[in-house]
Amino acid sequence: MTRAIVVDQVVKQFTLRHTWSIKEYVVWNLTGRGGELKDTFLALDDVSLTVEQGESVGLLGRNGSGKSTLLKLISGVLRPDRGQVGVRGRVAGLIEVGAGFHPDLTGRENIYLNGSILGMTERDITARLDEIIAFSEIEGRFIDSEVKFYSSGMFLRLAFSVAAHSHPDVFLIDEILAVGDEPFQHKCLERIAELRKEGQTLVIVTHDLNLVSQVAERGIVLAGGKTVFDGPIEGAVGRLRGEG
Repeated sequence: MTRAIVVDQVVKQFTLRHTWSIKEYVVWNLTGRGGELKDTFLALDDVSLTVEQGESVGLLGRNGSGKSTLLKLISGVLRPDRGQVGVRGRVAGLIEVGAGFHPDLTGRENIYLNGSILGMTERDITARLDEIIAFSEIEGRFIDSEVKFYSSGMFLRLAFSVAAHSHPDVFLIDEILAVGDEPFQHKCLERIAELRKEGQTLVIVTHDLNLVSQVAERGIVLAGGKTVFDGPIEGAVGRLRGEG
């Protein structure tokens, strides 16, 4: 099989800067520990995995486990401090609501902007424009209104619609489906099922264990920046529920 994603011994660390009171600041400096005002957080610690083309994978774990950081590394938003991340083909990522949108442009203009960011040509976008708008359910005067007036749900519908119609090789989703209402979530799940049938690779981060059981066949559980389970989605969900 063809590998769509390769994560090889990846380490990612963040520097946390704390805000202290004047009293704390003076005490820390008088004791010669001023340097400790900055702390480090190891988000991912020697993580390795491969995802085959056409696989549907859920990245699971408690808050702070490193799953969203890993997804951002796969998308290219972040770079690892050590190790390597390789992705084959075009990636469409729904990492944050409204990412890739300009607030002062209209919904229609942002379709072209976001589509181009996802690797679509202007001709491709024009050919799929009506389908994208219809799927998003943002029509009439709203599609030609500036997106800074959109609700988070409207952002979600438009962002998902553009990404899902860009025909990506790898589709990344980070908890974003939680923003939509139930009918639109159902619509998204149907579209995801279509993408899976077309052989596209899916990686999803979510706390909704019922949802991930519907869309993923494999589950990877992270804890403290390390992989603690990698196997069938039923086992991953059971692992998390057992922790609760």
